[in-house]
Amino acid sequence: EEELEEELPKLEERIEPIKKQVEQVGKESEEIISEEEIKESEEKKGFFSRFISKIKSAKIQQEQIDEILEPLELILLENNVALEVVDKIKENLINTLLGKEVKRSEIEKTIINSLKNSIIGVLIEPPNLIKEIKENYEKTDKPYIIIFFGINGSGKTTSIAKLAYKLKKEGISCILAAADTFRAASIEQLEKHASNLQVPIIKHDYGSDPTAVAFDAVKYAEKHHIKAVLIDTAGRMYTKENLLKQMEKIIRVIKPDLKIFVAESIAGNDSIEQAKTFNETVGIDGIILSKADVDERGGTILSVSYVTNKPIYFLGTGQRMEDLVEFKKKDIIEKLRLK
Repeated sequence: EEELEEELPKLEERIEPIKKQVEQVGKESEEIISEEEIKESEEKKGFFSRFISKIKSAKIQQEQIDEILEPLELILLENNVALEVVDKIKENLINTLLGKEVKRSEIEKTIINSLKNSIIGVLIEPPNLIKEIKENYEKTDKPYIIIFFGINGSGKTTSIAKLAYKLKKEGISCILAAADTFRAASIEQLEKHASNLQVPIIKHDYGSDPTAVAFDAVKYAEKHHIKAVLIDTAGRMYTKENLLKQMEKIIRVIKPDLKIFVAESIAGNDSIEQAKTFNETVGIDGIILSKADVDERGGTILSVSYVTNKPIYFLGTGQRMEDLVEFKKKDIIEKLRLK
């Protein structure tokens, strides 16, 4: 016992620094947790809360709008929104907010609604394609002709099959035209889809004239009272002007009711440039964006529609035939995480 009493002060001296270290670690942990809680709380408040809190006056001033525009521009660019589209959204936002008198309690709601309207204003709501096809057949007794363009690998052929599936479910008969007579296995790919969907297909040999394939498909549809013709074309690299020019013959002869450009949502600025080129060359009427389910940013949706001034008809959202959904303007707000 005497020996323990002698050793005890020595042990306490050795333990004291360890106790201080433990206390310090505890304090640092509390600080980290506190910072994380604050950050999480800020995120829950929404994107604009910290900027809106700086707006004190009832009339919104330019410098107050600038507080919002700078971080907003960064977020939009990070989400693959083209710069010209970002500028348009900013312009719309300034026009709707600058000098507007609002109650202090209504500032956040007013700004968020203005942003949503600015973004939605960039987009074009697509017409109801199902309704158009049905009305066309009722009025003309002729098939509604849709031709599809896009580069290899964009999901064009699969999108055609998905649309055929959707039309069939809506009671609209259709036929597929394998006018991609250049790419190896393209005819077989479309033929397999036609077999699975139990819809007719018109095909010729590889190397034959794509316009002849499309022409025969239209004539078959007219003879058999089929309501829609879906024409696949060769995937063209948008940088190859001479290949793009070949499509003009099909359009001139077939006179399609709708020219659809198919691109990948995840291709970002590349899809935007493709859309511009195809629109300038063949004059597209609308867009299908594939792989939208793996596109977490959504900027391509905004940008492609704006630069072409054409509506997005559908988004491809998966591998199944039913994974082709009608595009709605309001969906982009959620996609861009700006709610």
